[in-house]
Amino acid sequence: MGCEKGQTSLCYGSSPLTSERIMKKIKTLVKYALRNGFKAKPAKGYKYLKDLKLGSLFETQSGTRGVLIDNSISAKVIVTDVKCAEEDRDYYLGKHIFAAHTEVKEIT
Repeated sequence: MGCEKGQTSLCYGSSPLTSERIMKKIKTLVKYALRNGFKAKPAKGYKYLKDLKLGSLFETQSGTRGVLIDNSISAKVIVTDVKCAEEDRDYYLGKHIFAAHTEVKEIT
């Protein structure tokens, strides 16, 4: 029994995928994902804010520069330089809270 035009089920190779087979494949993928967990890594050349030492200087991909002052659940930073319109600089400069998984380059 091969897959033919007009069939309502999905085809995998030459055999049709029934809803039971599809659900079984989905359950297998979900079990694998839950068992192994999600592991994210920062882009090449970047680190997460949570991995920096307190007092480290950093730069984000958008050009924001700052200093890490606290590193608990979220990262407290002091923004020292930002690329934005001149009238918006007062808002962005100073103490802010960033996500701990923000990708940054450490400035040495």
